[in-house]
Amino acid sequence: MKKDIHPRYEQVIFRDKVADFGILTRSTRTSPVTATWTDGQVYPVIDVEISSASHPFYTGQAKVIDTAGRVERFRRRYGKETS
Repeated sequence: MKKDIHPRYEQVIFRDKVADFGILTRSTRTSPVTATWTDGQVYPVIDVEISSASHPFYTGQAKVIDTAGRVERFRRRYGKETS
């Protein structure tokens, strides 16, 4: 394995500002912005637009799409008549 060709793999905080949610994980990405985590250590922070704390599917705010109507419309156009 060649030396000095791989990026550094270190701990960073991925933060969702909208949901006031953060997770400490490891990544090759880094940032000049830093924050103090709950363990008292300072880590680079990467802000994300959406996370599991703000995504509609995980928060239960997802809207149900009328798939039955789509299926019936498809059958009327391309399928056999159902009796």
